[in-house]
Amino acid sequence: MSEEQSRREQDLVDRVVRSFDGCPDPRLRYLVQALVRHLHAYLREVRLTEAEWEKAIAFLTDAGHITDDKRQEFILLSDVLGASMQTIAVNNQAYADATEATVFGPFFVEDSPRIEWGGDIANGAEGEPCWVEGRVTDTDGSPVAGARIEVWEADEAGFYDVQYDDDRTAARAHLLSDEEGRYAFWAITPTPYPIPHDGPVGRMLAAVGRSPMRASHLHFMVSAPGLRRLVTHIFVHGDELLDSDSVFGVKDSLVKHFEKCEPHDPTPDGRTLEGRQWSRVRFDIVLAPAGASEGNRGHSVTM
Repeated sequence: MSEEQSRREQDLVDRVVRSFDGCPDPRLRYLVQALVRHLHAYLREVRLTEAEWEKAIAFLTDAGHITDDKRQEFILLSDVLGASMQTIAVNNQAYADATEATVFGPFFVEDSPRIEWGGDIANGAEGEPCWVEGRVTDTDGSPVAGARIEVWEADEAGFYDVQYDDDRTAARAHLLSDEEGRYAFWAITPTPYPIPHDGPVGRMLAAVGRSPMRASHLHFMVSAPGLRRLVTHIFVHGDELLDSDSVFGVKDSLVKHFEKCEPHDPTPDGRTLEGRQWSRVRFDIVLAPAGASEGNRGHSVTM
């Protein structure tokens, strides 16, 4: 590249960055100016062609068109590019032995039904029964009573309830930890499934030779006053997809042993499973203090 060409390109970068100098919100100004610098650096590094730029615009347009109140293609794109996990890493920095966070995913739904201790989140969703139990504590080891534990997962066919053709709620619920921080519920033994790949993100993965498959997992979101909200999963030990999870969500500390149980094995709560195999897993949850190493969460942006 000639010196004159390089000068022209850098001059454009500088002019675009300066155009945001008058932004009254310091954080927003910092964000957009950094975005401009990094975006232009990418364009210059790869020498993006106009045809490639047009394809990128079409891709983003398609992602917008397929997004609705039940499907968020931009979250899916963020997930498969590792941007979601990187944001989580920045905002949930290591603190003592607090449980690690992972991706939120596109299928969380507010106002899930409440279940009591030992309740069943399946609500008709197909799959092998799984007993999940554990304890919620803070990093000092003290029990956290009344922690709200949101749980959700796909059925054995790999579908979340929001992907069904009806409006029923299944394989999701919330419960509260007891005075000793304990919780327990019935769920479905997690199985692998593909992320939605019938849209632009799926076509992108196919074009680059990547699988859309997610490792088997069960979602958790745990919150309690004075403690940092935790969004995480647990994964199944032995799953062949642990090293190739399509959204980079697997962490070694979140891989748990799901013990296989025979139909004749007594269940923890005396439930009768009508001759079905089942599994059980323990997941003890440790919450960090509120505000502990949370990156830039304290900064506000007005848009």
